[in-house]
Amino acid sequence: MRTSLKVLLVAAAATILALGALLPVAVYAQQEERKPLFVGAWPYQLPPEGHFNTFVTGGLTFGIYQQVIEEPLALYLWHNDTYVPWLATDWEISGDYFVVHLRQGVTFHDGTPFTAKDVAGTWLIHYILNHPIYSQGYVDKVEIVDDYTVRFHIKTPSPVLIRYILREPVRAYSTYKDFVDRAMEYMNQGLAPTADPVKQLAAEFRNFRPERYVGTGPFMWIDEITEAEVWFKFYDNYWNKDRVKFRWLKLVNGETPQVTPHVLAKEVDYATHGFPPATEQQFKELGIRIIRPPIYSGPALYFNMLIWPLNETWFRKAIAHAINKTENGWVSLSESGRPVKYHSALPIELEDIWLTPETKAKLDTYPYDPEKAAQILREHGFTKGADGYWRYPNGTIVEFELSFPAEYADWSAAAQNAAAQLEKFGIKITPRAVTFTQHPLDVYEGRFQLAIRHWGGGANPHPYFHYYAVFIYWNEKEAGVGQGRPGISFPLVQDTKCCGRVNINELVISSAKGFDVEETKRITNQLALIFNELLPCVILWQRYGNNPALDGVRVTGWPPDNDPIYKNPPYGDAFLVFMLLTGYGIEPTPENMPAAPPPEQPEQPAEQPTPQAPGFDVTLIAAVVAIVIVAVVVGVMLARRRK
Repeated sequence: MRTSLKVLLVAAAATILALGALLPVAVYAQQEERKPLFVGAWPYQLPPEGHFNTFVTGGLTFGIYQQVIEEPLALYLWHNDTYVPWLATDWEISGDYFVVHLRQGVTFHDGTPFTAKDVAGTWLIHYILNHPIYSQGYVDKVEIVDDYTVRFHIKTPSPVLIRYILREPVRAYSTYKDFVDRAMEYMNQGLAPTADPVKQLAAEFRNFRPERYVGTGPFMWIDEITEAEVWFKFYDNYWNKDRVKFRWLKLVNGETPQVTPHVLAKEVDYATHGFPPATEQQFKELGIRIIRPPIYSGPALYFNMLIWPLNETWFRKAIAHAINKTENGWVSLSESGRPVKYHSALPIELEDIWLTPETKAKLDTYPYDPEKAAQILREHGFTKGADGYWRYPNGTIVEFELSFPAEYADWSAAAQNAAAQLEKFGIKITPRAVTFTQHPLDVYEGRFQLAIRHWGGGANPHPYFHYYAVFIYWNEKEAGVGQGRPGISFPLVQDTKCCGRVNINELVISSAKGFDVEETKRITNQLALIFNELLPCVILWQRYGNNPALDGVRVTGWPPDNDPIYKNPPYGDAFLVFMLLTGYGIEPTPENMPAAPPPEQPEQPAEQPTPQAPGFDVTLIAAVVAIVIVAVVVGVMLARRRK
């Protein structure tokens, strides 16, 4: 009896093993091959911290890749200042309205048709959130004309409102319906975004967490997200499907330290992270190409103006002279960290377009001059002790904390180098690394002394965005925008040597009003002089991309360095997004194409196949046999126990 039992057990085990070998083959045969695949990289937070409300903090927008999920009305090319129709087919200014005509035949990933409700809904949500298009008086109403026409009532004419509207990702009305409808009621009542009922709705909305994530783009959410990576699948009913060359998108999660090993292993096709010079050299040695597009922005040293003497212009000027900004850029990003010349708060590429020679001649370039910095401090009663540190007139050591986002390798290097240089100069600095998701919140709330944050408007060609970045973005309370957080607390009404008494907030807003280019230039030159004199921040350097672009593994066809597409920055108007959406340049390698299906065999009139019972296959038969054998084994064992 024992021998028989052993035989049965062995037979059962063998059958189960055989079935285990057959099942993966059968399952694998049913899986879709994930090719052609493009692999990018972007930091994100897993749910529930990361969520599907892409209007508010923590939304899973995936940075530049948002616009291949939630598309805009138009794309933009920097080299010829041209908008490319996308979800919108055309647009015009008609009287007091900016009218947008929408593309028909577009659907969201859930099959819902794309209509004017979605565009209007997007901007009604921005109304309750007090977006600059409302807070600065460019638009006061959005209206649905018909299913494929939406119009915006212009309160103040501006090219800025056109850019805001055309480049904003469009969200699905069906996702935000309840809030959109209530927002429309408040707008029709004539309530401002700052009215209490609207503010209460905005507070409620910031806590809203949709259960789904749908857009109109070529790639859709499939709920495959881990700490390491997230996957998106091609939307089969995409309206422009013939131009999209990839069918899968994978994003590796993390900032520079986490992404670097994947780039080195050639597991990432493209990344926008700021990589240290030594890492960049490793990429080059592996044959990975480096693309250096202008970013139209960079790191700056910001000051908490509620702290003396950080609120003194003369002290900030001393700091500007005490830091060798050329060295700071080089140690941070090598040739991609380039010093600015005029300290105008405009990117290098825009200075010749907007600034006159007369203005440039008046701008202080703030060269590295530690002796001049020391002279400024001595003139205000500061003395240097035997320990090498500067002291206030009361004898206390001058010392500050400098915070920076820990995971940003280039900004971290800039902060550490600036701290070392200021220490050498005689100002005691304690560097403090803060996780990248928390650091901007600390600056918004004024919980800092010195901080590294961005200057420049990045992917925005109009001067308004660049002066908004340095005077208003981190200064909500003074400017009366956003959530009214204190930030840098820089007063926006100031007496200046260059321009007399000025209201900087009004000037920034005025720089975007109207379509008179000469008037815009006049205001822009005034703002350049004001920034250069008052220094709300010290610009360290302008960043250019050092973006690894892997060719020949999964992707090929990257355009040459002199291609005008690289006038587009790697972020807001990202050239990669243009390529993914339009099929320009890059394409899958032959190895990154799905295997061709086996050729159909011609019908053979030979012998007839052996008849089989309908609905059965080898896997099913094997499963049944395994179940029977196991049942027999269990029965025998139970019978033995009864005996």
